[in-house]
Amino acid sequence: MYSTTTTALDFSQLRQRLMGAVTVPGDAAWDTARQAWNLAVDQRPVAVAEPETVADVVAVVNFARERGLRVAAQGTGHSAAPIASLHDTILVKTHRMRVVEIDPDERRVRAQAGALWADVVIPASEHGLAALAGSSHDVGVVGYTLGGGVSWLARKHGLAANSVTAIQLVTADGRVVLTDAHHEPDLFWALRGGGGNFGVVTAIELELHPVAEVYAGMLAYPWERSREVLRAWRAWARTAPDEITTAARIMQIPAFSKIPEPVRGRKLVVIDGAYLGNEREGIELLAQLRELGPEIDTFTLMPPAGLLGIHMDPPGPVPGTGDGALLDVLPNEAIDALVEVAGPGSDSPLLSVELRQLGGALERARDGHGAAATMEGDFALFAVGMAPHAAAVAAIKAHLDVVQAAVCEWDAGRRYLNFTESAVDTRRAYSGPAYRRLQAVKTLVDPDDVFRANHPIAPIG
Repeated sequence: MYSTTTTALDFSQLRQRLMGAVTVPGDAAWDTARQAWNLAVDQRPVAVAEPETVADVVAVVNFARERGLRVAAQGTGHSAAPIASLHDTILVKTHRMRVVEIDPDERRVRAQAGALWADVVIPASEHGLAALAGSSHDVGVVGYTLGGGVSWLARKHGLAANSVTAIQLVTADGRVVLTDAHHEPDLFWALRGGGGNFGVVTAIELELHPVAEVYAGMLAYPWERSREVLRAWRAWARTAPDEITTAARIMQIPAFSKIPEPVRGRKLVVIDGAYLGNEREGIELLAQLRELGPEIDTFTLMPPAGLLGIHMDPPGPVPGTGDGALLDVLPNEAIDALVEVAGPGSDSPLLSVELRQLGGALERARDGHGAAATMEGDFALFAVGMAPHAAAVAAIKAHLDVVQAAVCEWDAGRRYLNFTESAVDTRRAYSGPAYRRLQAVKTLVDPDDVFRANHPIAPIG
């Protein structure tokens, strides 16, 4: 049903309907408008719309549907790589819609589609409240949450998708729908873990948790001790309480000026995370890891806003290539296999190979959960490298395959789509019944497959 000749399309009517901007090939702002946060992704849609209002989004969706075009919504473009093509697609970049409203009495936040986690976490923290936020300040709230969302509070409070209390979106027929547990509950279920397949989300409402302070930070050890440290961390994690969520990474940190001096240009093995408890308990909890003698130790009490900085994520857009997996059990043999291909002597081109601690609330389905009910496996793996040019992309992709092959014996058999930067069969992220239900909802709200997501769910038939 989709046109293959878009060069003759007249976007002047759409420009007249929007308060925001519409940019097409040939415009001076074209390359800037189509750019994703991940600079290694070359996005080539038929046009880029930057709405400022819900009415703008409605106008874009109606314009696209009437002309046989598709629509792809994007907040930041952190996870833009899996989209194979934006041919005959209007890219809707929601970054101009960033209004955030905190209700400290109800412990709720309502964020527009383009809001970043810094827009939510910092004001919420001032009220002694914490969101189940991403590890970086400039990750988009909506995309992260629709894909599941594993925060530094995840083992205590579960997936961010299941902290959602309401979602406003524009559907394929141009309707503005407010969905929650009582209004269009099947759609509400699908959105919470089903990604951007069902419409353009224009606002999202989430629970906040009463957290005045957390004991959080990082422990960094010499790279040469990767095997020893990861083995010790894995043993420690077996009995760690749900109140702590950590990650362990083998890192080769670039010498960028914006990276803090103590780690700039270093090769390290790093354990970072957050504990929901007091300082005395936190010190006791980390004693076993501190006995290893970290070279850097930044764990301290901090407000929830401090969690945006502990993972040392890039301060702005960068070119990167990465991919992930969900892993089970991870005996010492698995740790050894990972270090062999990512640690000292491996000649790995990867910036970071991370194991994110799962379990706790992440393995227990919450009442009223969405399509992403739980996280399969004990750990989430995510490996990434800097990819400023084609040769680097090829080298990193090749080594990502090496890393995944090294640990395939311990693969949990399910994918976590927020840590999946390649095109995969989306069915691998869900149980069979859940995927069939997602398809049924897609068929109901978007039977012509107007919306193009980075991890697509096709309508039935």
